[in-house]
Amino acid sequence: MDQAQIDALRARPIAPQKHLIGGDWVDASDGATMDITSPIDGRVLTTMARGTAADMDAAISTARTAFEDRRWSGQAPSARKKILHKWADLIEANALDLAVQGVRDNGTEIGMAFKAEPGSAAATIRYYAEALDKVYGEIAPTQSDILGLIHKEPVGVVGAIIPWNFPMMIGAWKLGPALAMGNSVVLKPAETASLSLLRMAELAFEAGLPPGVLNVVTGEGAVVGEAMGLSMDVDVLVFTGSGATGRRLLEYAARSNLKRVYLELGGKSPNVVFADAPDLDEAAKVAAAGIFRNAGQVCVAGSRLLVEEEIHDDFVAAIVRAAQAMRVGDPLLTDTHIGAVNSEAQLSQNLQFVKTAKAEGGEIVTGGNRVLAETGGTYMAPTVITGVTADATLSQKEVFGPILGVTPFTDEAEATRLANGTVYGLAGAVWTGSLSRAHRMVQEVRTGVMHVNTYGGADGTVPLGGVGQSGNGSDKSLHAIEKYINLKTAWIKL
Repeated sequence: MDQAQIDALRARPIAPQKHLIGGDWVDASDGATMDITSPIDGRVLTTMARGTAADMDAAISTARTAFEDRRWSGQAPSARKKILHKWADLIEANALDLAVQGVRDNGTEIGMAFKAEPGSAAATIRYYAEALDKVYGEIAPTQSDILGLIHKEPVGVVGAIIPWNFPMMIGAWKLGPALAMGNSVVLKPAETASLSLLRMAELAFEAGLPPGVLNVVTGEGAVVGEAMGLSMDVDVLVFTGSGATGRRLLEYAARSNLKRVYLELGGKSPNVVFADAPDLDEAAKVAAAGIFRNAGQVCVAGSRLLVEEEIHDDFVAAIVRAAQAMRVGDPLLTDTHIGAVNSEAQLSQNLQFVKTAKAEGGEIVTGGNRVLAETGGTYMAPTVITGVTADATLSQKEVFGPILGVTPFTDEAEATRLANGTVYGLAGAVWTGSLSRAHRMVQEVRTGVMHVNTYGGADGTVPLGGVGQSGNGSDKSLHAIEKYINLKTAWIKL
């Protein structure tokens, strides 16, 4: 990436943003807007439509019409594939522009954003473009005078609510399989990260997606998100975000049409380091990146470091060195390692967790404070806290910030107990030179993703899903397609 190009894109003004409904850009029904404030410097970038329940209902009705007239689902798989590939091409062609616009909106460091946002989104759309004509129906093994057919059909209208930490990446995890299977989609971005998704949706229509098949409504979750959840005309609702919101969406489904709801929720992922790890220095560097990248605002962040007692002090020292070597700063500078916390509210919440951890007996060995306040942005130093007990708030509650809690353990049994000691089960890791121990930990730690001698990096060929209060269903891989299809049986007497 060229810094001059990034600077030029940063300087470009951003027009007021509107809803995208039926292929047209439209204002909120009451004309209301809300400011888009950059976490880089606290300045207002532009405005976006503050959606109403009526706006969401209009988008859902448009999506339903598009589905029922089969303008998308009725196209041959080869035609849908061609359009999705063209969409991926356009995302790649506009990758730096999309990445910079997203960073201005949500604060992710540009090096990570470029790969994880447009890079990942294009790859995901392309993956499902290639998958869509490999999804076959089935013939049941019935008696000779019966033909039992199992058809795989699109579900209809999909509602997708996307978080602010990686909007394009996570948005593509929903949009790729949903559109590939022939559904129509209504997308609700986060209030603090809508810009890149609006532009990405615009590129879909440039690629040839029929109007009405993809609609985007911006605004407050308590208004437009609730309207989506309560709609009688949304068939499947997919969501990535907090457990509290996930619970409300399940309630909305029960109060409306019993729509299927798939949730990817929080995590308190354990990163377990044994003394026999093959390279403790490498483990420390990777563990630091696993919690501090994107200012800790990663669903699968390794926020609980469980370290075998005999190496605890040395390993913590290595983590601290790695943390202190990471540059916090303007996320649009290519030498920045850690960008901005997404908002003032999120930063305030992070700092309160530090205060609570200290009050509960934790020791702050590095960080714990706001930095670069003079810029007007929302930045926090990478923070390491030792002496965190299993029942401490920092062990039990998701922070979603650059805060690492460290807890020692004495043996494998205690490590497993600690790893399983929360209501969450999204991700985890084990560092060990023992193949047997690695397999045991993979089997015994209750989580959707378990890394061995690494942290992060799982690509689109494998699913991401949680257990416990980390949610249900899977994003990524061929398994994600299952959320967006209905099975229909044809029982034919010959």
